[in-house]
Amino acid sequence: MKKENCAVFPGSFDPITLGHKDVISRAIPLFDKIYVAIGDNIEKKYMFPIEKRLEWLQIVFKNYPSIEVAKFDGLTIDFCNKHHINFILRGLRTSADFEFERQIAQINKQLNQKIETIFLLTHPTYTSLNSSIVREIISYNGDISNFVPAEIIDDLLLTYKNIY
Repeated sequence: MKKENCAVFPGSFDPITLGHKDVISRAIPLFDKIYVAIGDNIEKKYMFPIEKRLEWLQIVFKNYPSIEVAKFDGLTIDFCNKHHINFILRGLRTSADFEFERQIAQINKQLNQKIETIFLLTHPTYTSLNSSIVREIISYNGDISNFVPAEIIDDLLLTYKNIY
């Protein structure tokens, strides 16, 4: 039996952006299965509850049979071990991203030699896009339609209004 090539794309997805979706979508042909996994860090302050972020990921990737949405706490490497994942997928926007992600990849390699980190460059359109910027735009009632998947915009804005 052939071993599956599985990857995890970990993140907070607070909220998911078109940049996230682009990297994940472009990685689909490379892997048999991709887990899009929300890491739950109790030390971090999130704008949106994890249940909503999971729901939005499920909506965005509902027509992608090789994508599985999940959540985890603890180390990404532990999630990989638990689910027999052999690749960690990361998107790179800038050289600063590369330096940060390289450090994490090297530590992960020390934790488990069998797991490789794969980097995909972000599409130039999304180089300046991140969830922090989207959260700021939302908090000032700006237009986020060019930054998040269309299918979740209404619910995202309604959720924000109900929380804040």
